[in-house]
Amino acid sequence: MDNNISSHTKKYDTDDIIFLEFEKGDKFYMVQSGSVKIMKVIKDVEKLLNIVYPGDFFGEMAILEGTTRSASAIANEPTVLLELQKENFQTVLANNTEMALKLSKMFAKRIFDSKRRLLILQLNETELRIYDCLLLLAELQNINREDYNSPQELKATINDIANWCAIKPIEVQKVLKLKAGKIDIKKDTIFVKNLKEIQRQIDELSKKICYFFYR
Repeated sequence: MDNNISSHTKKYDTDDIIFLEFEKGDKFYMVQSGSVKIMKVIKDVEKLLNIVYPGDFFGEMAILEGTTRSASAIANEPTVLLELQKENFQTVLANNTEMALKLSKMFAKRIFDSKRRLLILQLNETELRIYDCLLLLAELQNINREDYNSPQELKATINDIANWCAIKPIEVQKVLKLKAGKIDIKKDTIFVKNLKEIQRQIDELSKKICYFFYR
């Protein structure tokens, strides 16, 4: 990190609030370890918008646009963040080409992820939505497709998947329980023994309902 950047690391425990929606923003953050949930209240219901993983930034939009926070940020697990001050933001972009490039890539990735989540919501079959959400989680955690045959730990809860898929948590639990032994549900994680099999399941279900989903 450039020496001209005013920054420091801070540790957060699970469920610690980093900032709240509508607060004035004077910092932006990079996740060094752990993960952060980005939440927003929509029609009196708290919805999960995103999970931010190590190497990614968040909280920069309030600084760029000069507005209040558009969502809340909450530690998803024990997390260490690099906090960067608003006063240094322009200097950071001007003097740190690597960070400016990383931010540009991050914005492009967020656009892709938003479209990806929209595709999930357009799927009519509940099973398809849930299985494809598992693949999205793998993508967000940067799990290589070459490793899909190996057991993987996805950092998400039943409620997270329900929020992303816009269905009830009990429906998610019902579908995942049908995969008992292949998908194990823990408190804050979901263990999938073979993501390739989930991909095949999506392809089979898509063919059955004549839905052509391009990946």
